[in-house]
Amino acid sequence: MGICNKIAGALSPLILSSIVLKNASKLETQIAEAASEIQRAELLDALAQRVIMPYTVMAIVLAILAFMIRKSSLPDVQMEHELEGDEKVATDRTSILQFPYLLLGASCIFVYVGAEVMAGDVIGTYGKNLGFSLDKAKYFTTFTLISMLLGYVIAILAIPKYISQEASLKYAALLGMVFTVLAFLTEGTTSVTFIALLGLANAPMWPAIFPLGINKLGKFTKIGSALLIMGIAGGAIIPLLYGQLSQQIGFQAAFMAVMLPCYAFILYFAMSGHKVGLR
Repeated sequence: MGICNKIAGALSPLILSSIVLKNASKLETQIAEAASEIQRAELLDALAQRVIMPYTVMAIVLAILAFMIRKSSLPDVQMEHELEGDEKVATDRTSILQFPYLLLGASCIFVYVGAEVMAGDVIGTYGKNLGFSLDKAKYFTTFTLISMLLGYVIAILAIPKYISQEASLKYAALLGMVFTVLAFLTEGTTSVTFIALLGLANAPMWPAIFPLGINKLGKFTKIGSALLIMGIAGGAIIPLLYGQLSQQIGFQAAFMAVMLPCYAFILYFAMSGHKVGLR
């Protein structure tokens, strides 16, 4: 599923940029050099009009897919009986708040998704700040997702035959920290390359964090899973934090200041956080 997701993610910037951002650098210059606010507004409106058709098509496809799922014969998942073996772990607990490792897991998902979005989406803005034209920077997201796709393939082949989920999460967090520091210490294409390589580091994280977070929850597995899913909100919040911080200390320093704590927390969860309160 992750491979299919990232193939689509790698292709979509190529497709959408060819429609929405065609001749992007020229249009950017025209907007910057607009003689009046009215002319500038007209150019921006013309750019916004390009977005309407692709998103209309996507909305129609999603509506059709929703209808097909509604009419399909998907089974009703009943996990209670399948989880009886874990009941002895959860019988003396009355709330998901009594599972510290679950709460740490939700926090870990929060910072992980934030780091993933930073590497995949902020890379375009990062590249522009390094001096790349919009015509080039619009493709940088694809590089990150190709890197992540490669990471998925490696993880499928290596986990758990050669390395455990816990170990893969630990080494992935360390790799993320190394790539983040190297991106800060370098410039130009090299710096952007290290940002893209964060996709490789991020690839094995979700498949490791999620099962560690719901481990031995018993009857609380469903609501615990829902709590972990809510952690995806980190992908919306952490880039905003980066945007604010970049105005204060610069885009490269802000990137490192945001990403290093994220990977440090993931490393903590991999090494000991997933065991807190587990018995």
